[in-house]
Amino acid sequence: MSRSRLATALEEGLSLPEGQVLVLRPPQAMDLSALPRERLLIEHTFRPDRDAWAGAGYRIVDEGQPVPAVLVCVPRSKALARGLVAEAARLAPLVIVDGQRTDGVDALWRDVRDRRDDAVEGLTQGHGRLFWFAGGAGFEDWALGGPVKGPDGLFAQPGVFSADGADRASLMLAEALPAKLPRRMADFGVGIGVLALAALAREGVESIDLIEAERLALDCARANVTDPRARFLWEDARVGLRGPYDGVVMNPPFHVGRRPDPELGVAFIKAAAKALTPSGQLWLVANRHLPYETVLGETFRNVAEIGGDAGFKLLHAAQPLKAKPGAPPRPSGRSVTRTRR
Repeated sequence: MSRSRLATALEEGLSLPEGQVLVLRPPQAMDLSALPRERLLIEHTFRPDRDAWAGAGYRIVDEGQPVPAVLVCVPRSKALARGLVAEAARLAPLVIVDGQRTDGVDALWRDVRDRRDDAVEGLTQGHGRLFWFAGGAGFEDWALGGPVKGPDGLFAQPGVFSADGADRASLMLAEALPAKLPRRMADFGVGIGVLALAALAREGVESIDLIEAERLALDCARANVTDPRARFLWEDARVGLRGPYDGVVMNPPFHVGRRPDPELGVAFIKAAAKALTPSGQLWLVANRHLPYETVLGETFRNVAEIGGDAGFKLLHAAQPLKAKPGAPPRPSGRSVTRTRR
């Protein structure tokens, strides 16, 4: 196993002060073994990663507190990365930043050097960079202020899907939903709440669960969806038991970081099938190239394409096939019915 940048830095010049170290947004696969586990505090807003660290025995905190050192794990979002640096500089006299080049760590390093007059040390290793500098004032304008209302009237913030407002795919499905929806609804991976808002505007809906793994996105959904019929759940939609629901809407994710992973959407579909009643229905939007029809045919009795364009497809599935415990997956001989809008 290759040595982490953090381990290399600690051996080659980074002096870690005594006391606790706060780690901001570490990915599940990150190697923190160079740091004493009993001194670490993990802060994370992405539920799967947070739960993985908690399950590994690390201490989890919901909000950062003043500590001798903070380690920032660079996310894809430039604005979120800057916000984490601002939080770290506010909380600690020593700020350590670690990230991959593909996530923009080099640009972040240059920006920090500009503000610290080049008083920044670090190293490059393994297609990434780790650097450290003194915390304190100078990054206040990078701080994140929470959800902000955009030109479309929806609240969003850095670090969430569709941070610039409603995405085209969700808007397409929102328009295509029928005038009347089932009584008990859920939105799996609600994001900022575009589909949930559309569902609540239809007749027949008495309740809807808004399920989202990223707390930053769920905060936006809370600001956008003020209907008392809505319940907000900070959970990974792929795991756990929930429902039963009569209907589910979703625009499932299909990326892990920058890497496409269609199995994410497959897991969302399977979770929805388990959560629905025997007569339940699923409406989803997906990129045209994603092969979701196979899993839909294996998990639902009826599947139809109800619209879309060259980039996206709108799919409707009804009557989930409930597998018996221990039974192998049912092979699908069903084709997807395509209907014109």
